[in-house]
Amino acid sequence: MLPIDKLEALVHRADELDRLLCEPGVASDNARYRKLTRERAQLEALVTSFARYKLVKKNLDEDRAALADPELRELVADEIPGLEREEAELSRALTFMLLPPDANDDRDVVLEIRAAEGGDEATLFAADLFRMYSRYAEKRRWKLEVQSETSTEVGGFREIIALVSGDAVYSTLRFEGGVHRVQRVPTTEAQGRVHTSTATVVVLPEADDVEVHIDIDKELQITKAASGGKGGQGVNTTNSAVQIVHLPTGMIVKCQDERSQIKNLARAMKVLRSRLLDIEQKKQAASITSDRRAMVGTGERAEKVRTYNFPQNRVSDHRIQLTLYKLDRFVNGDLDEVLTPLRTHHQAERLRRELGIETGLSAVGAAAADD
Repeated sequence: MLPIDKLEALVHRADELDRLLCEPGVASDNARYRKLTRERAQLEALVTSFARYKLVKKNLDEDRAALADPELRELVADEIPGLEREEAELSRALTFMLLPPDANDDRDVVLEIRAAEGGDEATLFAADLFRMYSRYAEKRRWKLEVQSETSTEVGGFREIIALVSGDAVYSTLRFEGGVHRVQRVPTTEAQGRVHTSTATVVVLPEADDVEVHIDIDKELQITKAASGGKGGQGVNTTNSAVQIVHLPTGMIVKCQDERSQIKNLARAMKVLRSRLLDIEQKKQAASITSDRRAMVGTGERAEKVRTYNFPQNRVSDHRIQLTLYKLDRFVNGDLDEVLTPLRTHHQAERLRRELGIETGLSAVGAAAADD
């Protein structure tokens, strides 16, 4: 049931903002004017949808009352189903609009992919995952920059780290973190047996400089060296590779993708800040409730989140019990059929926990096989 009082209060706030934005004192204060303009813009969809909801509700109540009139019964009986559908859609949309935005939603991300169990096949799967996200980033017109990589002789990655920037990157990719499992016949398998391998994915919101304080002189050990790796004369002739050791935590970050040491240092610092921010946010989350930590996408790296079964052309997301037989399209970057239900599920969970609203949402797909 919609919290009408809360919605009315937000509409009242929108009206108040309209009045404030017309005041000369506010218009002359650029910082305050921008802040109030952003707040008003964030309320616009809610105000419009709530006005429509009240109109639909009024028409629906009138039509239901008119059913008692023999002369009007047939006419309103045809209108009621459509009004009921629109009321339900508006109600669901408004409940999601009541959620406060996540502070990280508009951030860029540090994407980390590492091979786990499965030897060479796991490194090949890590490379497949990176290509999958690269293709998705291209479709979304995001910018993806490789930070560092450790490749293998078979063409896979033991580890690859990239910076992904663009519109709503973190809010879109935030639930990709976890253990990804692949089931397929490796190219080296002579008898055609299906093998299972895993890779881990980490998605970290990029930290602002002001959020993570680092005493560069006391806390960091920075070294430079000749970049290693395959191909290109410049790779081996410039001292551009950078390694940063964060002494308080022992965390090590390397970057050798750019030929400029300054650029590599800047990229390495971005990754370091994002990892430290992730640690702090996990500490805060751990102090709230164990229930909240169990929510989809809270960053528990040990849980298996998805299975890619190539013989069956199947991708299964175990958190929302969704199975699609479109793996060929999925690994080519068509991720929205899974990413969108994940976000919807997360919003429904937040509504239940933060606002006490039950949305009626349950599993969004066929039960995922757990072979």
